[in-house]
Amino acid sequence: MYKAQVIIKRRPSILDPQGKAVEKGAAHLGLTNISGTRIGKFIEFTVDVNDKSSAEKEVSEYCHKLLSNPIMEDYEFTLEEVK
Repeated sequence: MYKAQVIIKRRPSILDPQGKAVEKGAAHLGLTNISGTRIGKFIEFTVDVNDKSSAEKEVSEYCHKLLSNPIMEDYEFTLEEVK
């Protein structure tokens, strides 16, 4: 069994209005040194398979087909074996 941690982010060329709104909020708080804010998603789950290769394949398919929008977003993940 493996624990997967997935980070999904908008592609750098895609406008991130949520990131801009948060950054404006930071400026209103007086945090004037903040820039380049991008908002993404963090998703964690387990995959019940016996080998890392199968886990990678299943997580990649899950990310590509359901968790992310492959037109606008990139994803990366890590796997940790759970005993």
